[in-house]
Amino acid sequence: MKKNYRTLAYIGLGSNLQDPSTQIAIALRELALLPKSDLQQHSGLYLSRPMGPPDQPVYVNAVASIKTHLEAEELLNHLQSIENKHGRERLGEHWGPRTLDLDILSYGNKKINSPRLNIPHPGVRLREFVLYPLQEIDKNLIIAGVGRVDRLSQKCYANGLALLEE
Repeated sequence: MKKNYRTLAYIGLGSNLQDPSTQIAIALRELALLPKSDLQQHSGLYLSRPMGPPDQPVYVNAVASIKTHLEAEELLNHLQSIENKHGRERLGEHWGPRTLDLDILSYGNKKINSPRLNIPHPGVRLREFVLYPLQEIDKNLIIAGVGRVDRLSQKCYANGLALLEE
């Protein structure tokens, strides 16, 4: 049975290698080309401190919203394909440097816990580089089982996060 509605999903984007602002800009264009999907909007670009090893470059982050007919795991497959085209290497270093990181932050009001995918993203409530851009595009967004973005961001320290002037 074909769905006659679209799911609103929020995608986190991050990069700190090989001209991160350009990596994010290209990734946003690629999100606009996803099958069975429409890019709705995206935040500005934010500079953020790395979560992992401190001896890596600062990150550029953004958030985008898409309406999609893709199932969550299909969407994940497409996002990982985009990461791979950008030269993403998964070397086992947790929170290490990367050319592109695309995370499904939320997928409608669904909660998914599978070996490949956890939605909402487990770190969404704690990450300034996710909450502040999310608030920019939809301050009233309620993340399933987590809370309202504007309230969550009030409890999240900015930690040096800065909007990148273009």
